[in-house]
Amino acid sequence: MKKFLVSMAVAALAIPALAQSSAPQRVAVIDVNKVLSSSTAGKTAAAKLKQLQDDKMARAQKLDDEIKTLDNDINTKKISLSEEKLTEMAKQLSDKKIAMQRFAQDADRELGEARDRVMADLNQKIMPVVDQIGKEMGLAAIFNKFESGLIYASDAIDITDVVIKRFNDAQGAPAAQPAKK
Repeated sequence: MKKFLVSMAVAALAIPALAQSSAPQRVAVIDVNKVLSSSTAGKTAAAKLKQLQDDKMARAQKLDDEIKTLDNDINTKKISLSEEKLTEMAKQLSDKKIAMQRFAQDADRELGEARDRVMADLNQKIMPVVDQIGKEMGLAAIFNKFESGLIYASDAIDITDVVIKRFNDAQGAPAAQPAKK
């Protein structure tokens, strides 16, 4: 009886292995960062994020300049100003520094949220292209080349340029030359 159970267990374990033998066995990798930096939609998204970041940096610079000016005023006029006026200016300086910290935190959060939204939108647009290519090429798996724990991948299984071309085509963008490695 024991021998029969062992034989049944071995047979049960072998069935999925036999069934999987007809499934695709090939794998591929995609350099997602290259897709994002080389595709037309990725370049457009990066430009929008850069503009938002530049706007935040300009506002931060303006706040920083106001803080430096007020600090300079306090230091140069402290002998000629009353104690009450110095206290008032010191409070203004402290308030501006707190406002600057809050602005920096809010800007970081806003930029992070914008980046997350852009990435989610691009991912939603890219995934159907990747799925289609995977099916057409008979692939069992497609890995993100640098975020999957993968430490080596032959260029022969890298489908990044195919994904970029198809993604641009799917977005109705003019075909761009893929970046050289």
